[in-house]
Amino acid sequence: MASAGQGGPPPTMEYGGDEVGALVLDPGTETTRAGFAGEDLPKRVIASQYGYIPPTEEGGEGQYFLDDINILRRRGGMEVKWPMQDGIVEDWDGAARVWKEALVPQLCESLAENPLIVTEPAWNPVKNREKTTELMFEQFDVPAFYLARSAVCAAFANGKSTCLVVDVGHSNVSVTPVYDGLILKKGTQKTPLGGAFINQQCRAIFAQRNPPIDLTPYNLIDKRARVDIDEPAHPEMRKFPDQDIPHTASWLKWCQDRLVHDFKETIVQTYQQPSGSFSEQHLATQPPRLYEFPTGFNTNFGSERYKIAETMFQPTLATINPDDPLPFDPATVHSIGQIVKDSLQGIDVDVRQAVLANIVVVGGGSLLFGFTDRLQNELQSLYPTVRVKIYASMHAAERKYAGFLGGSILASLGTFHQLWISRREYDEHGAGIVEKRCK
Repeated sequence: MASAGQGGPPPTMEYGGDEVGALVLDPGTETTRAGFAGEDLPKRVIASQYGYIPPTEEGGEGQYFLDDINILRRRGGMEVKWPMQDGIVEDWDGAARVWKEALVPQLCESLAENPLIVTEPAWNPVKNREKTTELMFEQFDVPAFYLARSAVCAAFANGKSTCLVVDVGHSNVSVTPVYDGLILKKGTQKTPLGGAFINQQCRAIFAQRNPPIDLTPYNLIDKRARVDIDEPAHPEMRKFPDQDIPHTASWLKWCQDRLVHDFKETIVQTYQQPSGSFSEQHLATQPPRLYEFPTGFNTNFGSERYKIAETMFQPTLATINPDDPLPFDPATVHSIGQIVKDSLQGIDVDVRQAVLANIVVVGGGSLLFGFTDRLQNELQSLYPTVRVKIYASMHAAERKYAGFLGGSILASLGTFHQLWISRREYDEHGAGIVEKRCK
């Protein structure tokens, strides 16, 4: 048999063969996507978080709650844990539970018969890559495995082998140059101005209102009455069997984030002019947009709904809430336009024009109304003499699940069987083989 160093394809019996459907797992900080190779959309999209109730007795076992519907249910004392931060696994036990929940038994009874491809960010450290490989073979018992760069998958999902991938995710916005199907690590840049930051900006706007807007989530409300615009609401709260055990702050914030996410998708809008021309006075003349909160309270949002999104391009405009401080300094953090410039500075001059003409925009955060037009205007103002072309799918699902879609395409290619890491190769070379096989 060819060794890993020689790169020979494993025999059909080792990677499952074409007759067995390969699985694709696309884990992210906020959600985890899973499905079969060759399909356009994931079969499963679940929260990457899990609920946990500590044991009541010393030496006992805690309770775990997986999937959105189980986390959403109020349970006294249940904390919501985030096993991934910035796209990197920090809690391996929790991540393994979430990943297995996404795959088994909804997609297959056992992972022992299905090759598995998993996506990862370009900045995933070597030790995490090896740990993922070890987890898949030792705990998940897969017959074959491959670790694919999510930026490369996003490029393939958009029919590109050379491009600049701008991924607007939950924990960050990343810019990754891809050349001939390989990432250029020196050009990889990221900034923490992702979906979580926009959520925080929405909360800061709510807190500025007088009185502050109540963000009680739907699942804590029993009844509510319709009220006029800006009139106070008085909903009836739901009673629970374990009412005497208070819910945790982490669970409440997790539920409120779902509400903020809906507000972000329906109300927040990008300002279409390049950085430096933002004017709240001008935007105050634009028609406001009405939003109703779960309590029944409803109000209009004017220029602030533009300012929330503009902070991705001008972080110094960020609204500061002393009760919920930002984890970074808005004066020093790089904007989206700046990290694109930083990325291009890190790659060969001959490649820059090619990737600027092929900018692929993906990620759920890119679905903010008018985002791609705003990015086009921003980059064209930064590079006025160069043709800047943005490619962004018109289908929301294709942008949100670009990593999965690219992995699905990759794993279904007839020549891909040469890239699988088989169990025999893992047993022979150990987890370090992932660095040789998965570039």
